[in-house]
This record gives sequence, structure tokens and C-alpha cells, in this order.
Amino acid sequence: MFHFDRGRLGEKPVRPADPAVRRANLRRIARLFRPYRARLGVVLGLILFSAALGVVPAFLLRGVLQAIQAHESTRLSLFAAGMIAIAIVTGVLGVWQTLLSNQVGQRVMHDLRTAVYRHLQRLSLAFFTRTRTGEVQSRISNDIGGVQGVVTSTATSIVSSITTVLATMIGMIALNWALSLFAFALIPVFVLLTRRVGNERRRIATSTQETLADISSLVQESLSVSGILLGKTMGRTTELADRFERESRQLADLEVRQRMAGRWVMATIQTTFAVMPAAVYWFGGLALAHGSHAVSVPTLVAFTTLQTRLFFPVGSLLGVGLDVQTSLALFDRIFEYLDQPVDIEERPHARELSGAGDVTFDHVSFRYGDADWTLRDISFVVPAGTKTALVGETGAGKTTLGYLAARLYDVDDGAVSIDGVDIRDLTFASLARLVGVVSQETYLFHSSVRENLRFAKPEATDDEIEAAADAARIHDLIASLPEGYDTIVGERGYRFSGGEKQRIAIARTILRNPPILVLDEATSSLDTETERQVQEALDRLAEGRTTIAIAHRLSTVYDADQIIVLDGGRVVERGTHDELVAFGGRYAELVDRTPALPI
Repeated sequence: MFHFDRGRLGEKPVRPADPAVRRANLRRIARLFRPYRARLGVVLGLILFSAALGVVPAFLLRGVLQAIQAHESTRLSLFAAGMIAIAIVTGVLGVWQTLLSNQVGQRVMHDLRTAVYRHLQRLSLAFFTRTRTGEVQSRISNDIGGVQGVVTSTATSIVSSITTVLATMIGMIALNWALSLFAFALIPVFVLLTRRVGNERRRIATSTQETLADISSLVQESLSVSGILLGKTMGRTTELADRFERESRQLADLEVRQRMAGRWVMATIQTTFAVMPAAVYWFGGLALAHGSHAVSVPTLVAFTTLQTRLFFPVGSLLGVGLDVQTSLALFDRIFEYLDQPVDIEERPHARELSGAGDVTFDHVSFRYGDADWTLRDISFVVPAGTKTALVGETGAGKTTLGYLAARLYDVDDGAVSIDGVDIRDLTFASLARLVGVVSQETYLFHSSVRENLRFAKPEATDDEIEAAADAARIHDLIASLPEGYDTIVGERGYRFSGGEKQRIAIARTILRNPPILVLDEATSSLDTETERQVQEALDRLAEGRTTIAIAHRLSTVYDADQIIVLDGGRVVERGTHDELVAFGGRYAELVDRTPALPI
């Protein structure tokens, strides 16, 4: 159940960033914003207008200083009023821009979360049997949550900073081209340094998210009801706490490394930006001292005002560049899930099937991935309205056959058909209505009994729910509870015993009323009395239905219309209980090892 250490800090493999994959992912990120082009167009217009408007105060400031020198009060008042008006308009435009960009960003986040969840719902059972639940949760919460800042504000921040930088640089050049060249000299060097820092942060971000996934998996597994029970009964609670401490320390170290990556580079850049105005004053002051008329005091003050306006967006761009590199690592992980192949698809012209006839397994073969064959050349028919039992040793392929009938997996060869129609030619909705599965692993949501039952049929009335519970021999127990059908079952139904949970699950299937049943024997771990109660409910459920019963206890299937005996993934015997016992073969051996079985 628990997955132990995958390695200490720095030992986790980090996949190299393929430039082609990175470019493809950047295009995919851009496509996320495509449905919101109109709003983005408005945001872009506001950004461009604000950037152009932001340059004007420097020229107005120069006019103010010139008016003061010339003692022109009217011009002074006009220029000062213009500066005030621009500040007010810029503030209003900024609020509007922030609102629109956040609306777009949150809608993109919603689309991304929904796309990942919907895609995961389309994946077959095979994906979830090989993937930790905590890993899946981490991709949806930590990874998608980690890109929220970039999606909601960084994209517009980049555009805003770029336009502000360009508008400011144009304004500075218009004021004085010589001072501009002096002020711009180090910017290309800073950009190159920041790119190197960004690549390092991206590598660290990948390791950080993998560690977060490990912690999510550990918490999900060890702090569930089952995990707590296992940890306490095995005396491993201290070891689990120690493991969590190691993972948490590793995460803390990675977070520090991520935040400190390139910190000296950024500090150098920020310091340089801080001293540049003084350097410009020095450069311009020397020119004035030597009698040059290329620059005046008002122009020098206006220039440094624009220069300080330039440094913030340039610094923001460099910092945002680092955030983007980190977020690209998260997008890589998100797209990795979105790129998981959907191995069970609904065919383009899939059909509906209203009624159910015979269930036919026609030369069915199946294996899990590249492993050895689980089933080889299985052929038999389950006539409509009859009960067929699948028996055999553990690992013989009984449960796999049942899952193939419900199309939780697809056959590798042969076909499974219902009333002569290959189930791969049926719509998913039609197949779900036809085939009901009662698994040996009962799952109940952390909700009320009523809501757990209604999950099978959302439109079910209270009378229908109670009738289904009564048929499953669980109504009296539920009704006797203080809150009745509104009783919260607890995580995975832990407020109820194993037999009670099984009967709730049976009631859920009765409510759905499928004509075909796959019963993955649910009584193998129950005591005798509880088994009897559950078996009664199962017998009631199977009445009049086409039933495939996966038997772990032979006492539950001796009355089946036919028994299929599996061994090593092949059918070795078939017949009724009496016929197979009389034959004296593999089934008879299983019977001999089963106490108190009617013969």
C-alpha cells in the first residue's frame, strides 16, 4: 500500500527539456487563451494606451520645470493639471485592465482543470491501477494551482512591461539619444543572465513538484482510514511520520534552492538599476560642466524620471521570465497527463441497445500491457436470464473476464458481445445501462446513504431508494439510524460494517436496474451470518437477470445454470455443479477443498 523512499535530495531524475516539445507546449499554452481573444484584445488596447500615456508625464514635467524657469504661471498650471489628469486616468485604466485579465486568467484555469479532469475520466482502469491516487491529486491541485499566477496575471504583465519598456525607451530617445545609449548599455547582458537562471529554476521546479506529489501520495495513503488502521496495527506510525519529515525537509530544501537560484544575479541587476540614475546625472552633469548644450537641466530631470519608470518593468520582465520558466515545468507535467492515450474510445458510429440478450465471449484473449497472457482463447455463452459462475484459483482470470464484459478493459483478440452486438460498437451510456458491476471492493462516497444510493439514478424518488434498500435487506438497518437515510457513511463507508456496505452497494445496483450483472464475489471476507445476508441480497438482485458470478467461495455458485472453470487463463471445464463433480476433474478438486459444500 505505502510507497517508500524514491531517493534523497537531488537523486530524482529530471527529464531533459526537449526544445521541440517546449515549443509545442508554448503553442498549447497560447491556445488556452484563444476562446477569450475579444477580452484579450481589450486588455491589449488598454495596455498599449496606458503605456503611451505613461510616457507623457515626463514631457509634462520638463514643461513644468521650463515654465518655472520662465516664470510662466499659466503654462505651469496647465502642465501640472495634465499630470494630475493622467495619473487619475492611468489608475482607472489599471483597475479595468486587472479585472479583465483576471477574468480571462480564471476562465483559462477553469478550462485547464476541467480538461485534465475530463481526460482522466476517459482513461481506462489500467491507468489508475498503475498510478498513485496522490500523484493524480497533485497534478490537479499542486501543478495546476502552481501555474495560476502565470495564467491570471503574468501574461498581461509581460505584455504590459514590454509595451511600457518600448514606449519609455522611445520617450527617452526623443528626449536625448546619447543619454539613452548610455542607459540601455547593460540591458542585453541582464537578459542573458536571467535566461540562465530561468533554466536552473525550471529544473528545480520539476523536482519540487515530484516531491509534492510524493507528499500528497503519502498523506492520501497513510492518513486515510485504511492507512491509519494499517499503520497502527503494524506499528509503523513512527516510521511513517519519519518518512513524512524526510519528504517535507526535502521539499523545504528544494524551495530554498528555487528561490535562491540566481539571487546574486538579480541582486546585481537591481543594484545596477538603482545606481543608473546617479550615473546619468554624472554623465549629463559633466556635459553641462563642460559647456555642452546637448542637454538641459529640465531635460536631464525628465530623462531620469523616464529612466526610473523603465527600470521597474525591465526588472519585472526579468523576474517574470524566471516565474515563466518555473511554470513551464508545471505545464510540462500537466500536458503529460493530457497526453495520456485514451485506450478505450467510443466508436464514431456507436449504437444504443435497449434490451439485453445472450452475453457471448468469442475467442477472447487479453493481457495487461506487455505481461504474459491473462486470458487465452476464451469462448462461452451466458444465455439471457441465466446465471454463469466463473471459478478457479486466484489469478486464473475470473475478475478480468467480468471487467471485459463491462468494458473496463478492451479485449486484445476476439470479442465480447451482447445480443449479437460487439460491446465495442455500443455507446458508453448504453453499455452502462445494460451492465451493472458489484465489485468485491465496495466504494461509498463520504456523503449520506441517500446520496450514495442516488448516485446510481439521480432522478430516483425516496420511495424508489427505500424499495431498493429493502430488496437488498438493508432498509431496516438504515431506517433504525437516528438520521436514517441522511446518515453520513464516512470515508469509504467506514461507519458501516463490511456486510452493510456490500448491501448498500447492492441496493445501489438494484436502483440502477441493469439487465446484466457482473458479481465479483463480495462475500469471501465476511462471517457466516453476514455472508448469508449479503448472499440473500445478491440472489434477490440476480432474479430475472443475466448474471456472471465470479466465485471465490464455491458455496455461492453451486446452483448456477453453468459453471466455467478457469485455469491459467483458459477454460478447462464447463457444466453444472453436479456434472462437474461427477466428471471428477479440476472443479471436483476445488470442491474437495471446500468444506460444507452441497454435493
